[in-house]
Amino acid sequence: MDPLLENRLHLTRRHFFGRSATGIGTAALASLLARDGVAAPPRFGGLPSLPDFAPRAKRVIYLFQNGAPTHVDLFDWKPNLQKMHGRPVPGEYIGDRRFSTMTGKADGKLLLAPVEPFAQHGQSGAWVSELMPHTAKIADHLCFVKSLHTEQVNHAPAINFMLSGGEMPGRPTLGAWLTYGLGSETDQLPAFVVMTSITKDTTCGQIFYDFYWGSGFLPSRFQGVKFRGSGDPVLYAANPAGISRQMRRGLLDDVAAINRLKLDEFGDPEIATRIAQYEMSFRMQQSIPELADLSDESERTLRMYGPAVQQPGSFAHNCLIARRLVERGCRFVQLMHAGWDQHNSLTTELYNQCRDTDQPSAALVMDLKQRGLLDDTLVVWGGEFGRTPFLQGDINNRPRWGRDHHPYAFTKWMAGGGVKPGISYGGTDDLGINAVENPVHVHDFQATLLHLLGIDHERLTYRFQGRQFRLTDVHGHVVDEILA
Repeated sequence: MDPLLENRLHLTRRHFFGRSATGIGTAALASLLARDGVAAPPRFGGLPSLPDFAPRAKRVIYLFQNGAPTHVDLFDWKPNLQKMHGRPVPGEYIGDRRFSTMTGKADGKLLLAPVEPFAQHGQSGAWVSELMPHTAKIADHLCFVKSLHTEQVNHAPAINFMLSGGEMPGRPTLGAWLTYGLGSETDQLPAFVVMTSITKDTTCGQIFYDFYWGSGFLPSRFQGVKFRGSGDPVLYAANPAGISRQMRRGLLDDVAAINRLKLDEFGDPEIATRIAQYEMSFRMQQSIPELADLSDESERTLRMYGPAVQQPGSFAHNCLIARRLVERGCRFVQLMHAGWDQHNSLTTELYNQCRDTDQPSAALVMDLKQRGLLDDTLVVWGGEFGRTPFLQGDINNRPRWGRDHHPYAFTKWMAGGGVKPGISYGGTDDLGINAVENPVHVHDFQATLLHLLGIDHERLTYRFQGRQFRLTDVHGHVVDEILA
């Protein structure tokens, strides 16, 4: 159905006045509360009905690792996998499971032990590979979820499913849903920001598709704003030569007036988006340079994030910018780092990936904690699926060892934002092939994330093409056991 026609059909007279009354009432209540000194922090946009209950987290930083980190080499220690190195994978572990076309049938594939030793860390005794020494040091602040599973065996559908609840592009992503539902704590910066990075010289061919941060059928003002890794973070925010800020303000006022006439005439939500984005761009002319200027960061803080922190476009730099964004009221920051797709580079590029991401990820958690932000900021680290405990390649050619895609079990870690610190939840079988203890489906993970932000995942919906859509489709259960 035409979205403009659908909008008009749904906007009944009763609905219009109901929404208007709610808006007037909310404004009046906010005024009274502010007068009495008990108002909540400022909020821009969002649904008046949200949150559904008291949130544990106010904002999210999602450290998305494109390409699928190998759980059995990083966080899921399996002594039996070590013992059975080089032996064929037992058929009863595989059954009729589907793998990528690179593996085909897993029958006869040889099991591959972790490429580096594991050790237990902290009071929690969490198992972490020596490839992740900085993450190991903060193990007691982390909640490892080791029983995640999904259905997709290829990257783009799996990433899209993790971020939007659907394999095909066209549905709103996590950040868009949260921006739509909760708005932002600032009007000086976008509520949903995306930054991308990739390890230097990696052979991984991962592509950052725009639909990974898209708004789908929600109005496009809710889509993520991508900050570039070089030059100006946002293109065309600066005024052209000869145009003063006062001149720009006058131009935008005139353009907005014309756009409002068309908005009143046609009711097209994309016209409202255009007005809002012009205004955001104007405000970002002042907020972005200040955000990107790291001169006020201490040497100690910069050292925490590692040697690449002052290189725009690096994962370390993006982690520090993410902290600065949430400090300033940004709702959802999505960092996407590619290079984890190690089909034949496990003994080379895995080391590079860990070197580039381990220290900044741990530094971000500790930096938030030191600033009193971790309690209400949820940090998530992980990819779209795991990697096979069996080998892809020739076992006699160690420099070319690899692992294929593995959707049946993988690990993420979470920190802050109302999750229990220092625990490992769920588990896999003794070879790391199947999630067998407290399995957590992707929709369960999404439901839990929304719950931490005070949202009932069954109630945050949007009507499109005749049905109510939600992030978790018709699935998902909150994993209560990991809530603090």
